[in-house]
Amino acid sequence: MTLESDLLPHPDPVQLIDPAGRAVTADGYALPPVEALRDGYAALVRGRRINEQCNALVRQGRLAVYPSSHGQEACQVAAALVLGESDWVFPTYRDSVTVISRGVSPADALVLLKGDWHSGYDPHENHVAPQATPLATQLLHAVGFAHAAKLRGEDTVVLAMCGDGATSEGDFHEAMNFAAVFGLAVIFFVQNNEFAISVPLSRQTAAPSLAHKAIGYGMPGRRVDGNDLAAVLAVLGEAVERARAGGGPSLVEAHTYRMQAHTNADDDTRYRERDEVQAWVARDPLTRMRDYLAGVGALDSETEEAFAADAEEVASALRAAMNTDATPDPRDLFAHVYSEPTSQLVRQRDLVLSEIAREEA
Repeated sequence: MTLESDLLPHPDPVQLIDPAGRAVTADGYALPPVEALRDGYAALVRGRRINEQCNALVRQGRLAVYPSSHGQEACQVAAALVLGESDWVFPTYRDSVTVISRGVSPADALVLLKGDWHSGYDPHENHVAPQATPLATQLLHAVGFAHAAKLRGEDTVVLAMCGDGATSEGDFHEAMNFAAVFGLAVIFFVQNNEFAISVPLSRQTAAPSLAHKAIGYGMPGRRVDGNDLAAVLAVLGEAVERARAGGGPSLVEAHTYRMQAHTNADDDTRYRERDEVQAWVARDPLTRMRDYLAGVGALDSETEEAFAADAEEVASALRAAMNTDATPDPRDLFAHVYSEPTSQLVRQRDLVLSEIAREEA
């Protein structure tokens, strides 16, 4: 039987490296090996460069929209690194860096945001579900997937990602309840970046934390400093191990901050002050990890230059891929609606194709 005390989150978010880059202690959690943190830092540098490049591509008209994860890269990278090959991640529209860190090519990951196909990659290739634009719908999909895996006896842990805004949706609560009742290997990873578009967290919940919501469903809730890569790796890693061992679902709330607007279509100056945003600059996950690694002698200028060069290669490939124009085929409008087209769909397809033939004649 799970004791109530086992479900309660820590009073403060778990932290292993403070904003100044110094190691600190946290009960029950050990600092990951320095090699893992150095690899994670390389992924952070890559993720930041992807965010910067995508924002530029939006301004150039090569991406229709981009929900930046600038400042949330520690959550993005850790979500990919804690999973095994047989595990799956169900991302949101803001989780492009996680998708890419999991192995999907940047060009394929951004097809959705370019306005082409809904998902430009094969989900089965890297065990990454299509990015979900509606809030919280992917959580139910993740739970259903985990249930199917359990019925088949598969060794699969599912990481279901969402933001704080998704916790206000009914789908979130239904997914949590189902996962807990059936004891499924799901981790609900909430990136609490303080805003659901323009709605602050204080207008979304009166709970002490979002992690406290887990208690009502009989699963442990955990809080972690979402800008501390080491802590996110440790806390998420523990949840993955627990799920894989048959311990059931967990909720992990990462306290982080959305440094940029909700998307390029949003004016965040209307609902938050610049001083508030600026206060989070000192908590940047990249500078924190860089300072720690440099302080323990695990990062020199040559290695940093190599990481930056690798990130620039990714950005260059991304520019090249996005600077091409797709040639849409009108037949695709009807090709993937039903496995067996309805008679009405066939008539619509034939009508469109006959109009195209007349115009080309």
